[in-house]
Amino acid sequence: DVQLVESGGGSVQAGGSLRLSCAAPGYIGNKYCMGWFRQAPGKEREGIVCVDVDGRTTYANSVKGRFTVSQDSAKNILYLQMNTLKPEDTAIYYCAAIGPGASAGKVVAGSYTRYEYRYWGQGTQVTVS
Repeated sequence: DVQLVESGGGSVQAGGSLRLSCAAPGYIGNKYCMGWFRQAPGKEREGIVCVDVDGRTTYANSVKGRFTVSQDSAKNILYLQMNTLKPEDTAIYYCAAIGPGASAGKVVAGSYTRYEYRYWGQGTQVTVS
């Protein structure tokens, strides 16, 4: 079974930075939109960024300009660099593979059903105080 493994969460003061990593099988990125999501207590899951198979990247407005996604294709790792963190960024962060062939913009807009979220990581906690 395919497993996505996140790491890099932790606690940081407002204004600080963290980098999350998501290790995934190499073929995943060739077929699925690879994205980061987060869920805060009492809130719905939020799609914050996705990179689709055409190389298009879409960010949620809530993180645009502060968060940056990147990939290390050789190591099959998806990164999320989070800068200028705010208390409202506190959440459990997940990486996921959506599709196949999902569009980055539609993923972040929440246009896909749960059946199209094929693979998830276990989540990593980010706490900003």
